[in-house]
Amino acid sequence: MKIFTCSNIKRLDAYTIENEPIASIDLMERAAQALTTAITERWDTSRPVTVFAGPGNNGGDALAVARMMAEKGYKLAVYLFNPKGELSEDCQINKELIEMVEEVDFHEISTQFTPPKLTADHLIIDGLFGSGLNKPLSGGFAAVVKYINVSPGTVIAIDMPSGLMGEENTFNVKNHIVRANITFSLQLPKLAFLFAENREFVGEWDILDIQLSEDGIEELDTNYEILEPDDIRFLVKTRNRFAHKGDFGHALLIAGSKGMAGSSILGAQACLRSGVGLLTVHAPEMNRTILQATVPEAMVYTTMSHAHFAVPIDTENYQAVGIGPGLGQHEETEDALLEQLTICQCPMVLDADALNILANHRHALTHLPKESILTPHPKELERLVGKCEDSYERLTKACELAQSGNMYIVLKGAYSTIITPEGKCYFNSTGNPGMATAGSGDVLTGVILSLLAQGYQAKEAAIIGTYVHGLAGDMAKKKLGTTGLIAGDLVTYLPIAWRLVSE
Repeated sequence: MKIFTCSNIKRLDAYTIENEPIASIDLMERAAQALTTAITERWDTSRPVTVFAGPGNNGGDALAVARMMAEKGYKLAVYLFNPKGELSEDCQINKELIEMVEEVDFHEISTQFTPPKLTADHLIIDGLFGSGLNKPLSGGFAAVVKYINVSPGTVIAIDMPSGLMGEENTFNVKNHIVRANITFSLQLPKLAFLFAENREFVGEWDILDIQLSEDGIEELDTNYEILEPDDIRFLVKTRNRFAHKGDFGHALLIAGSKGMAGSSILGAQACLRSGVGLLTVHAPEMNRTILQATVPEAMVYTTMSHAHFAVPIDTENYQAVGIGPGLGQHEETEDALLEQLTICQCPMVLDADALNILANHRHALTHLPKESILTPHPKELERLVGKCEDSYERLTKACELAQSGNMYIVLKGAYSTIITPEGKCYFNSTGNPGMATAGSGDVLTGVILSLLAQGYQAKEAAIIGTYVHGLAGDMAKKKLGTTGLIAGDLVTYLPIAWRLVSE
């Protein structure tokens, strides 16, 4: 599913109006019908409704929704804010229509606003401003937003919470943004919905189909997409009836150190559970016994170092290398990692301590083999690119790093983002808060490593691996809930997740 910038959403609206063809007021009516259906399916006529409408098309949507809800028997008070005496053409039409509905308590505010009393039973529909906003709210509109935010009612935002901008909100004024309980986004989600710091404004969000042109959506380019099940099924390869283990690659996992054998175990188990033909784990001697006892399917290679990775390994016989989980940052480990990068000729997955070491040796990023993938969480990324004020800046800098370094990045989080060297961003739709637990990233490293070794291109491996990793977490959540979920549960449910995307 594509995510468009707000400027491109305007183009999509215009394309639909021109090519369907449909009048803009009729498109607004269609949007209002979808909104009305979504609202009335959730809340019955016992709830009083107060609508706050702005002077633009978002306000026109709100007025049309109010009219349709009145026809269904809801008790409504409507406040249309028009301080400049200028309404958009479609908002003006809907103002005239709602003025004819006697059941609606309608007020047009041009100067003084006397706030209505709002109770916990009230539904508050926010239609002040939508996706066209490009600067923070101020003055009277900021005051209305603050009033909405201190009310005890349920706040429903039309398309966007008023005051929130569709992409960057780094310099926005948080107190001047509506805090919605639910946001009904028209046709497609907005990029801002996927950023953690905007959760308090967006609340729960849902997408309403208003039948914008499918051809327009297809033709209009964007750098942002949300992954859906069919995207993954299309990429997953089917296995030949006569296949053998040699057909599915030999992976090398360099992981673990003293006290951190668990990282190598989780990564190895995830790699094997994701279909790799052969797996060798390069680990310190002290971890050999526990690895062979817990992951008997893997081969274990150790060097003279007893407690940490200290000697790079020849990678000629491997199709992919994963490095970093539980590795530690010993001086010898640092030297070995930097040398490993220069001798490795196959794609690599770099995570955890591998990234922390690289943060002190940025020049070494130029030594990464082609088709390599970095899997940082936000703090690990910031060690590489510098401190970021918010998720938008973090995403922007991650894109710059992927492009300048010709690498793929999986930026981990609630909507983990796969970023390509071309600057394309794919937001993952699977996963849950139960996965915010130690070892979850080690499992992801193992899954992606397995796919690279099997011959998937880096983009495919990152997309499929991230989606299936989250899907395994969702399967585990159904059975176990979120609080008690641990990384080992992700490994347990990986086969089920693979089955779901392979059918």
